[in-house]
Amino acid sequence: MKSGCCLDVPFVNLACADSELVGAVDNAIRRVVESARFILGEEVETFEREFAVYTGATHCIGVGSGLDALHLALRAMGIGPGDEVIVPSHTFIATWLAVSHCGAIPVPVEPSLPGFLIDPLRIEAALTERTKAILAVHLYGMPADMDAIIALAKRHGLKVLEDAAQCHGAYYGDRRIGAHGDAVAWSFYPTKNLGAMGDGGAVTCNDPELAERLRRLRNYGSCRKYVHEERGFNSRLDPIQAAVLGVKLRYLDGWNASRKRLADRYRQGLADTALVLPEVPAGNDHVWHLYVIRTTQRATLTEWLANRGVQTQTHYPIPPHLQAAYLDLGHQRGAFPVAESLADEVLSLPMWPHLDDAAQDHVIAAIRAFAR
Repeated sequence: MKSGCCLDVPFVNLACADSELVGAVDNAIRRVVESARFILGEEVETFEREFAVYTGATHCIGVGSGLDALHLALRAMGIGPGDEVIVPSHTFIATWLAVSHCGAIPVPVEPSLPGFLIDPLRIEAALTERTKAILAVHLYGMPADMDAIIALAKRHGLKVLEDAAQCHGAYYGDRRIGAHGDAVAWSFYPTKNLGAMGDGGAVTCNDPELAERLRRLRNYGSCRKYVHEERGFNSRLDPIQAAVLGVKLRYLDGWNASRKRLADRYRQGLADTALVLPEVPAGNDHVWHLYVIRTTQRATLTEWLANRGVQTQTHYPIPPHLQAAYLDLGHQRGAFPVAESLADEVLSLPMWPHLDDAAQDHVIAAIRAFAR
């Protein structure tokens, strides 16, 4: 039961963005329906061109989901059975699943605290003669340390795949995330900074041969009807989703600016509490897909906020190495203590571009009341 709450604050409200775009999105969907082209075609090609330009990449290949983007990118890089791929110990399980779907083995590396991103200084110790790639995740909206990761990969002859499912529009250095490594995998799940109205994903890269293989892999191993050059998959970005994404892409920078303003308000409003707030190193960009705090009192804070109408989420409560899906790897509790401590302490606060100041002030006031 709520305690004297006059304001409900959902964790995310997708209807706000949809109402802002209703006319443009309706027209885009109608255009697809009238074309009667429901697999690949002009809408997908147009979005691929626009998103490639936006990210600064030469190629964009639309696929069915973010997991497919990761999986197919690894396959296109030649990752296969028996290979090892460096992955973060703290990430959504899709990062690991993509490696497993290739028959390869995910090798976890811990984050560097107080942040959440894979620590480049720990990667080298995890390398073996079977390591073929590093899968760097730009988690919660902030890019990983790509300069250090790419330098390490070059020294050891490794491929670099970036998981940018939560980092649409972020800059690393003087250019957007899009092709710093060998390829970048994207998710367009509805809650992402750039989200579709269903599942969708893409891979961006600068290598024409890699792009061509990805186009084959997503389409039954074929670039020409009934000619199948390899054993491919059925994973194609839906034209309706591509049309919707094309509309939303024009708003992405503005939405990210709103997220940054909201993150700054959280930082100021919660600065003198006992919470561990997210840090952004000088010179880094962050597009705040999530605003993730840390607290040893997560369960009681979550309940306190829920009783005051504030929805929160935990990303992610069980680290991949302790999931039943990966028991066969033999990792025991305590093997990756940083990931395990984050799993016990992280809490994501409401964050979406149209979150208004009054609702955010209610969240901040509720947390400050809990702290008192």
